[in-house]
Amino acid sequence: MNHQELAQKILDQVGGINNITQLANCATRLRMNFKDESLVHLENIKKINGVIGATKKSGQYQIIIGTDVGNVCAAIKKLGQVDLTTTPEKKNKKIDQLMDIFASIFTPVIPAITAAGMIKAMLVVCVLLGMSKESQVYSIISFIADAGFYFLPIMLAFSSANKLGCNPYMAAMIGGVLLHPNFVAMVSAGEPIYLLGLPVKLVSYGSSVIPIILAVWLMTYVERFADKISPRPVKFFMKPVLTILIVAPIVLIILGPLGSYIGMGIATVTDFLNVHVSWLVPTLMGAFMPLLVLTGMHWSFLPILMTSYSTYGYEAIMGPGSLVSNICQGGASLSVALKTKNKELKQLASSAGITALMGITEPAMYGITLKLKKPLIAVMIGGGIGGFYAGMMGVVRYTSGTPGLLSLPIFIGENPMNIVHACIACLIGFIVTFVLTWMFGFEDPADSEIDKQENKNVVKKNPLSKKIAIYSPTSGKTVQLSKVNDETFAKEITGKGIAIDPFDNKIVAPFDGEVLTVFRTKHAIGLVSTEGVELLIHIGIDTVELEGKYFTAYVHDGDRIKKGDVLIEFDQNAIKAAGYECIIPIIVTNTEDYLDVIGIKEENVESGEQIITVF
Repeated sequence: MNHQELAQKILDQVGGINNITQLANCATRLRMNFKDESLVHLENIKKINGVIGATKKSGQYQIIIGTDVGNVCAAIKKLGQVDLTTTPEKKNKKIDQLMDIFASIFTPVIPAITAAGMIKAMLVVCVLLGMSKESQVYSIISFIADAGFYFLPIMLAFSSANKLGCNPYMAAMIGGVLLHPNFVAMVSAGEPIYLLGLPVKLVSYGSSVIPIILAVWLMTYVERFADKISPRPVKFFMKPVLTILIVAPIVLIILGPLGSYIGMGIATVTDFLNVHVSWLVPTLMGAFMPLLVLTGMHWSFLPILMTSYSTYGYEAIMGPGSLVSNICQGGASLSVALKTKNKELKQLASSAGITALMGITEPAMYGITLKLKKPLIAVMIGGGIGGFYAGMMGVVRYTSGTPGLLSLPIFIGENPMNIVHACIACLIGFIVTFVLTWMFGFEDPADSEIDKQENKNVVKKNPLSKKIAIYSPTSGKTVQLSKVNDETFAKEITGKGIAIDPFDNKIVAPFDGEVLTVFRTKHAIGLVSTEGVELLIHIGIDTVELEGKYFTAYVHDGDRIKKGDVLIEFDQNAIKAAGYECIIPIIVTNTEDYLDVIGIKEENVESGEQIITVF
């Protein structure tokens, strides 16, 4: 399957390009936010050929593609315009919001930082091979690399604005203010600077992180204020002028110095850890990195990493521990591959192990170690031991990059032994993990059991085995999906089904089964029948924007239900008065598992009458 086909299949399962509010990618994953999460079908995404896995972490959907993720992300963008300035739905947990913000701000700039660091590593090697630091070639390549760090405030301004919802070009201008040669010259001169009688702190903002993020945060509010007070005829120039004239002085006088002090505080703490307990953080990171990645907590360290890079030119918080942890994932997977008697598991573990050694751990973690459990324990023990060695030897990482054998040059720097100790730490972690995985063992599935389970699944999904009836969850008039005023439903992107224009204000269970999910805004509910039919009941069009107003849910995720149980009540008069259509699409989201899904012709139905037949 080519990139374009994979991109289209993913879009089909997330409600189309117009449902996306945030789109980015890291080394292996697509990272996405959506307007209406009820249109996102993670289980269907996992079944797509070319997708390694899919999950939701810290309020963000992550689709694991592998090293080809950049091409898939580009293919998605070619299929339509993604409004990256649209603010997604608010998350329930503040920590989730914070990590989502960190991920969205720092992920886009990582390629530039990685390129800059790798070029610096190449220069170190060139000097060792005889290149003179006084040569013009060295000087030019050096400032090419330095640009990635020095102009970091401008890059962060752009990504911060995209995430926080203000004009990214205006934000980049504020970054330019902090780095303007005239201001830099004034700071270098050391003479006091005043703006309208107020002192401007003499701070160098090159390579800084925190000040520009605070500046863009302020701009989000100032821009809205300027938009509100600017008369419409002159808004096109008055709004940006007011925004810059308000934000720039406040940043130079208050927020810039404040951010600088915060950065120095982070650097001081980092320096203390590196000097007095250099072994502690790499040990903890090496041991617990799999859990941090699983929960998305690793994103919370990004500001610390960027601050460390800009202050010292290296970091020892995540790099050494994550390198060893990734190698340990490979060691565990290869140990499983050698020990298992199951041919399918042997093939999967072999490929996942090699991939993990290269730095891409998702296939190993999600497909092998997490699934088999005991190998994950071995990974954590091996990672902790290898991380301890790396910390004791003072191993540091000179730039960002997915830690693995292919990216070992990111550990090349002024200390020639740094890369040597990094390799030894990897070897220790690999051997310990490999041996422990072999000793601990794991539940090895027999081929016959797998075949039996696959045959069982085939029988279950055999479209000719029986007809499955789905009953109306409410009273009303049935409407063909093609007539629904929403392209996602009308084109059957999320699956086949039928819609109902309701007469009453409640939704009841259309079959015996289980509640898969009740959406936070209560406007939609996902169910699965005892026969395995997955059903989405979506009350109204764009009613996610009501944020739960006019809806009352009586069930929760995982509840068992019987046909006729009341699931949700809603006030359709209030919904219509608020300007929303109240039609109810009823979708079989796993349509591809069956031969066909047929709804009845348009007619009035009572709650409990059959409306859909699944073959």
